[in-house]
Amino acid sequence: MIDLATQRYALLALAAAALFGASTPLAKLLQADITPGLLAGLLYLGSGIGLALVQLARRFGRAPADAPLRAEDIAWLAGAVLCGGIAAPVLLLWGLAGASASGVSLLLNLEGLLTALIAALVFKEAVGKRIWLAACLMLAAALLLSYDAQTGIGLSLHALAVAAACALWALDNNLTRRIAAADAVNIAMIKGLAAGCVNTAAAMALGAHFPNALPLAGALMLGWLAYGISLTLYIVALRHLGSARAAAHFSTAPFIGAALAIALLGEPVSAGFVAAFLLMVAATWLALSEQHGHAHVHEPLAHQHQHTHDAHHQHEHRGDEGPEPHAHAHRHASLEHSHPHLPDLHHRHPH
Repeated sequence: MIDLATQRYALLALAAAALFGASTPLAKLLQADITPGLLAGLLYLGSGIGLALVQLARRFGRAPADAPLRAEDIAWLAGAVLCGGIAAPVLLLWGLAGASASGVSLLLNLEGLLTALIAALVFKEAVGKRIWLAACLMLAAALLLSYDAQTGIGLSLHALAVAAACALWALDNNLTRRIAAADAVNIAMIKGLAAGCVNTAAAMALGAHFPNALPLAGALMLGWLAYGISLTLYIVALRHLGSARAAAHFSTAPFIGAALAIALLGEPVSAGFVAAFLLMVAATWLALSEQHGHAHVHEPLAHQHQHTHDAHHQHEHRGDEGPEPHAHAHRHASLEHSHPHLPDLHHRHPH
């Protein structure tokens, strides 16, 4: 049985995966007019510009306030942008230049499992057996989905570059989780603008030319939805699920992309797709049906994030914080209790 009260934010990770997965067949249509390197830059740029417009609309529309980035968040954000927005795409493109596309597709499936490994080993996130099994099933399904009998990977510098790109994206996920209490739209906007400017400039330096207005607008709009809105939803999911669980759900993206390719591009339904889909459903069910609850202690904590006044938020107010949900600096007293939970902002205790 699925506990929706605990797992509801998994729906945001799945929605993020759906938006990102949809970008693959749609981006393939745009490649007729835009080179791959420039397209990557424009997608990120569309993400940043689109979210900047969202921020303006939120400000004039008096949307509920979210927490600003703190000075101590800047280093984590810079690391995430450098790893996931700049270095990883460069490594991927270099690796793709010297490896087969099918081999690269297989290697790219490492990101989800590497995210869980870094979360558990480096950042000491609690990852249960069901999540490990779900991550392994999702990896097996993705490998099955992208398998090609003619695939040749081999041990080469280009293959290692693709694997390194996956590791950097996995590190990006974990670094972003460290700042996920802050405004998700703002974080995603900064990442999109930084990565978009760098990658677009790099593509232009390598000889790419801007496309005509229609494909340019299509790339920017696709970037806003499939990268910007998707990343915003994913950051909120990171806030409430932790890195490993959010990554497990986000790993459904390739299947959504494959399903749309079948619908939009007329690609055939293969036995491999059906088998991979069944494995994906099993992995998603394992993650969604996880139940984790035990007696735990909340150490005194002071932080700021958007919240409502639930069992973990019984603090005093000055009177000018505004209606719920709202964001303001608040302090948690020590608390010991037992209830179902995931490794969100308030449940990062040792196990």
